[in-house]
Order: sequence, then C-alpha cells, then structure tokens
Amino acid sequence: MRRLRNVKIVATLGPASNDYDTIRALSEAGADVFRLNMSHGDHEEIRARHAIIRKVETDLGRPIAILADLQGPKLRVGKFGSGAHDLEEGDRFRLDLDDAPGNGERVQLPHPEIFAALEPGATLLVNDGKIRLRVEACGKDHADCVVLVGGTISDRKGVNVPDVVLPLAALSPKDRKDLEFVCDLGVDWLALSFVQRPADVEEARELAKGRAAILAKIEKPAAVQAFEDILAVSDGIMVARGDLGVELPVQAVPPIQKRLTRKCRAAAKPVIVATQMLESMIESPMPTRAEVSDVATAIYEGADAIMLSAESAAGNYPIDAVSTMNNVAIEVESDPTYREVMDASRSRLNKETVADAIVSAAREIAETTDVKAIVCYSESGTTAALTARERPHVPIIAMTSRRKTARKLCLYWGMHCIMTGEVERFKMAVVNAARAARTSGFATEADRIVVTAGIPFNQPGSTNILRVAPCEERLIFNTDPE
Repeated sequence: MRRLRNVKIVATLGPASNDYDTIRALSEAGADVFRLNMSHGDHEEIRARHAIIRKVETDLGRPIAILADLQGPKLRVGKFGSGAHDLEEGDRFRLDLDDAPGNGERVQLPHPEIFAALEPGATLLVNDGKIRLRVEACGKDHADCVVLVGGTISDRKGVNVPDVVLPLAALSPKDRKDLEFVCDLGVDWLALSFVQRPADVEEARELAKGRAAILAKIEKPAAVQAFEDILAVSDGIMVARGDLGVELPVQAVPPIQKRLTRKCRAAAKPVIVATQMLESMIESPMPTRAEVSDVATAIYEGADAIMLSAESAAGNYPIDAVSTMNNVAIEVESDPTYREVMDASRSRLNKETVADAIVSAAREIAETTDVKAIVCYSESGTTAALTARERPHVPIIAMTSRRKTARKLCLYWGMHCIMTGEVERFKMAVVNAARAARTSGFATEADRIVVTAGIPFNQPGSTNILRVAPCEERLIFNTDPE
C-alpha cells in the first residue's frame, strides 16, 4: 500500500463510514488518518470506531493515525417560545441571562463570561455569521444590540464573538471527560477547538500526560494573532477555515492559510488544511472545479495534510471523496511547478542542530545522486519530522520500534512508517533499512538508499550519522566491517 503522493489525507468518520468494510475501503482509497469528531457520537460509538480502525490497521499491515477532535466550548443562544424569528437591519435585539423563552426582541445567552468581556461596539455573529449584531450597551447580565445584517434566528443557534478574547477555557467539562476517555482508548492526536492562547494548549498537554500529541485548531482571530506562541507549544496545527471564515472576512482566510502553513513547515510541525474542501461531494459523486482548485492550492502551499469532514462522515460518496482527493494530490505533486515551489521555500528554514545538518545533507545527496529513498531511524519522531520539513524529491521511510511514534508520523508529509525491532549496531540498521526499502517497493537490490540514525541507538534526539548504502545485503556486509 505504498502511497503515490506525499500529502496526507485525513478522513472524518461518522454515520456514512461506520463499519469495517467502509473504513477499510477508505484506507485503501488513500486515508492516512481517521478523525473521530467528539461533537457527534457517544463514547460507545467512538470506542467501536476506534476498534474498527485498529482492526483495519492490523489487517492492512501499516500504521494508521487516529485524531480525536474535541468539541470545545460551544456558545449558543437559548430557546424561543414560538419558533424562529426574522431579524431585520436596524432592529433592536437583546441578549441576556434570563432563561425565559425568547421572542423577536430578546433571547437568552447563557454565558455570563461573554457579558463580562463585552464592550460597546463589539460585534456578535449568530448562526454561522448569517446574522450580525453590534453591541450598543451592555452590562454583567445583558447586551443591547442593533441588527447590522438580518436573518432568521431560532433555537440553539451558535454565537461567535470575533472582536473579544473571551475568558473561556478551551476545554469544557465535556471536553475534559472526552479527553480522558480517548487518551485511555489510545488515540494518537488530540485536536483542540477554539484555541485562543498558548495556555489553552498547555492545559490540554498537562491533562493528556504524553498519551497523545496535541494539535491546535486555528479558528479564532485571537489564535491568528498569537499564532507563533501557540505553534511553539503545539505538536501540530489545523487551519480550521469554517469558523475562521465566520469570524474574519472571508477574503482574509486564504493569506492566513498560506502564512500559517509556511510557519508550520519552518517549525517542522504538521499542518492540516480543513473544512469544505470537497463540500459538494456530500451529495454529488463529482466535486466542483473550484473545490479541486482549493485542494490543489493547499497542496501547492506545502500542507502536510488535507481533511474531509462531512464528505466522508455523512456524505453519500465517502470513498469517492477520498479517491478524488488522492487523485488530485498525485496530479499536483507530479507538476514541475509543485517541486519548484517546495524547493524555493526551503531557504526560509532554520538549521541550527546536528540533526538539521544530517537531514539536510541526506536530502542533498538524494537530489544529486541516484538514491531511491531516505530511511531515517526515529524513536521520538523528531528526525523524521525534520526530514519531512526538507520536502525531499525521494520517498521518506521512517523506521521506529515504537508503534506510538509510527502512528503519530502518519500525519507528516511524505512519511511511510515501518515498525522495526530495536537495533544496537548501525550495520544491522542499514540491513533493516535496505530490506524495508525493497519489500515496500521503493528500491531494488541494484539501488542505493540514504540511511540516517543516532548512535547510540534508541535514544531520542541523537541523530548524528548518515550513510549512502546499497540495497543488496551481500554488499552491505562486504563493505562494512562493523
């Protein structure tokens, strides 16, 4: 199951992809990471999907990453007494803490922390931004607003507050229970919704206790402003364009996506571009040309992964959606322009350590000689991440004795992860690397590979050796006396 492209595909599971046959077909079609959306489904449903993924992983013989996406604090209005109401431009409308049923003039907003942070002039967005309100006056239990953009308001519609950093924890009580559940279950990545500050990520990391890598979703203006600090404490990033496009002008999202993607690559941390990538394929077997261009743009920008949400979770064509994404990626990455973009952007990378020098040398050797693959031994995943950051022209094979590391690396650009036993001598590491390259279809006995590792073995962060090696075991033993 060698992939013919480098960008990874994240597929969300749901009612349309809830059984073994479908999940296996999604993996065979190109899904590298499966997303469990904690906003939908109870713990038993999540447990069942997790078990199916691990069964598929065993049957296919390749690591599969599982990403649990926490719901985050959802801000919603209360209920109305007589159904939906139409708000028109210029109308006055009040949000308050009163739990009485709402009407055309007011409704409950059961979040006192919002009122504590609001100031006159702040903007409130309701129902995914379809309704826009401006705060005229406010107190600790109310906000009197004027309608700037009208629309229909009804029970439990979501509220966004783009102008204000809210004193809300990124983890609600539900999120804390879900976090503990999925960490005990054994997921590889935790996605945090509505991150506003680095402390949100640090709180989740403390609760996770090393059981899962932490991925921050960027969907708030405050997170964009504090991005470098958030990136520093995160293991990965998701550019969640849905809420980001609600809270910011839609024309601001593409440059933000490009900027954040580049910063993630420079930091050697994976970035997922998500939301509405093939939205029409929820109901149609064919995407629009604009959606294909959107997917292609994320790949040209150097994203580590691209994500399907409702397309694979609730759509009518989940396998077709993954296949389409896979085919677009193969086509884009075969374009000479793609390689030019990847090479040109490498000059912005910081290289300060021995490991940086080793992986950079491995990439240069692969590009100037007839080498078929770069094989990196990586216990923690750091060296593999640095190798992916180089965006080499040849495939990357990450070899590790830690299943947790192999699964985590499934999210990184170009990474083909293979489990191996612990090795103590570099010669055996080279032998194992050559075997892996041959059996996975990356090389033949007549070819050569680049092998990077750290001596002594099995110590994270010790990469300090590189060798160009033949793939024929007889030659390895005859040319290396160790």
